[in-house]
Amino acid sequence: MSSAIMKIFVLVVASFFVSTSGELQCDHKVPDVPKEWIDMSKTCVDSVRDQVTEELKAAMQYMAMGAHFSRDQINRPGFAKLFFEAASEERGHAIEFIKYLLMRGELTENVSDLIKRNLVPATTTWDNGVAALSDALKLEASVTKKIRNIIEVCEKDEQFNDYHLVDYLTAEFLTEQYKGQRDLAGKLSTLEKMMDRHGVLGEYLFDKELL
Repeated sequence: MSSAIMKIFVLVVASFFVSTSGELQCDHKVPDVPKEWIDMSKTCVDSVRDQVTEELKAAMQYMAMGAHFSRDQINRPGFAKLFFEAASEERGHAIEFIKYLLMRGELTENVSDLIKRNLVPATTTWDNGVAALSDALKLEASVTKKIRNIIEVCEKDEQFNDYHLVDYLTAEFLTEQYKGQRDLAGKLSTLEKMMDRHGVLGEYLFDKELL
């Protein structure tokens, strides 16, 4: 009996919405919310928006690296795992920048412009693991430099010294970047030594260590 009552209820509700569909609207007026709490300068906002693209570019480059080492002709699952995880990390960074803009009330328009179409990786093949790790380290150094540029722009902006964003980037992102760079440099150094002594076998053994 309860099942029959529920079906009748659903039909009644559905018929109500159908009968009133002419009055339903998808659009609504823009809420009259005070703007005093939105205080980021345009230069700083533009820099953070651009960083979203940079993080996604890095993610796509790491995806290409992971795909390369996943090929059956290459078959280096350790390297593939390392680079696919790095791709997820960079994508997460892009999301964090988007969240920050949302928190500061600076993402109310042109949201789709954050995702550019020029994200195709410049390089998609590597001769060996050393070449890939070297490119990865250069990529991280480039991303770090761009984050430092945001800090400089937002800290020295004549309109508004955005010390909150500066502190956030310095404490959260730069620390992670520097640790990541040191980790890649260490891996690269170890792999070069192993390949110098053992050649391709050294790369094979290093790959197993990455799993």
